[in-house]
Amino acid sequence: MSRWRGVFGRGAIAPMLLVLAAAIPATAQQQPAPPPQPAQDTVHLGVRSCAGNNCHGAVQPLKTSHIEQNEYLIWSQKDKHSKAFAVLREERGLRIAHNLGLQDAEHAKICLDCHADDVAPNRRGPSFQISDGVGCEACHGGAGGGGPEAPQGWLGTHISGTNHAADIAAGMYPTDRPIERAERCIRCHIGDDKRFANHDIMGAGHPPMPFELDTFTAIQPAHFVVDKDYVERKGRPNDMQFWAVGQAVDLRERMDKILDKNNVPKGANPELALFDCQACHHAMNQLQWQKRPAIGLGPGKLRLYDATAVMLRTIASRVAPDAAKDLGDHLVALHRATVEPNGDYWAGVQREATAIREAADKLVPALAKHNFDKGDAKALAQAVIALSTGGEDLDYSSAQQQTMALESIVAAMKAFGFADEGQLKGLDDALGKVYEAAADDQKYRPDTFVQALKDFESKLP
Repeated sequence: MSRWRGVFGRGAIAPMLLVLAAAIPATAQQQPAPPPQPAQDTVHLGVRSCAGNNCHGAVQPLKTSHIEQNEYLIWSQKDKHSKAFAVLREERGLRIAHNLGLQDAEHAKICLDCHADDVAPNRRGPSFQISDGVGCEACHGGAGGGGPEAPQGWLGTHISGTNHAADIAAGMYPTDRPIERAERCIRCHIGDDKRFANHDIMGAGHPPMPFELDTFTAIQPAHFVVDKDYVERKGRPNDMQFWAVGQAVDLRERMDKILDKNNVPKGANPELALFDCQACHHAMNQLQWQKRPAIGLGPGKLRLYDATAVMLRTIASRVAPDAAKDLGDHLVALHRATVEPNGDYWAGVQREATAIREAADKLVPALAKHNFDKGDAKALAQAVIALSTGGEDLDYSSAQQQTMALESIVAAMKAFGFADEGQLKGLDDALGKVYEAAADDQKYRPDTFVQALKDFESKLP
């Protein structure tokens, strides 16, 4: 069953993969104790240090290997992270740089911070090349030594084949854990305190930045196989858990962006990257606006991007109902604060954004510990579908998130045997129609999407 249909349209995943950043492998439900944080000044040795044919560049694994050993080949040949720097030299990258008034993109920090493993020059080993793009250490942490917490680095431990826990203890970043993976990916796919694709960059031609952790992990493509060996070492990953945790971390970061003093409105110009793109950018010959009673905003209003907030509220309704109500109440208040007719409206926005951030932050560990089971799979699928079929949220941004959510739920159903092969085939075929209905923001039709969701729901076991 394919985890990737390949076609969210102009405003979605396909072009977004050219933006890249830090998507990563899959992890277990049981969370070990947090590792020591890797030293911030570790040396990055470059992808060549991982590419040997007796390491991660082999075509066939050694008989004693726990892994496929072709991870470098998957990254270099199929993973667009490896092309992240190269796209800066292509026509689109050159045009964006020109529009931003940059000499070029390949030397601009604003571009390199996400399109490459842009560590300081004194942290680059002899084989390090910025042109490698988003390489191994951008996700897994610097393999060379540095600092009191990882004086030797994790490469030596990793080569010795001791075990995964020893690698983590030596400073390797634990991408197999939901929270840590989400935080690492979101650094670029949404932003952090050092990087952010603001509306100036978007206006210059950069694609929008939708994100969903579990789906983006799968379409990286993942360079690991969840086999018996993997499960023994790391536990069996649950796609629903990664999806849920990813939504919570995503929302937390989006609220941080609203609260960032650099994004406070300046005159008549708020930071539009925080808002829903399709509230303004849609074909004018198509009436796409739909009334959403829960937020109370009429047509023609700037609307904050809330697709992940709505999705997290939906997840919490199943896992933590009290938190879901609290989150929902503050989300309504946040939307209404943006249109308050007074000069202090942004203070209300910041107040509600702070409350939503706190609610999301509390949900992160709760979702990471929750054992998502068969009952959760069906209930969450039906709740996601009801967002549109019940008329609550038919916005295109929500359709994107609903589609990826159903993909993650079906993947978990397959991995844990929550459905038989015939049922999975029916779900997969129906999900393909859901993807088609949400493939292009300029051609999106809510009624077509709703019908595809109803057809999918009829296939649920």
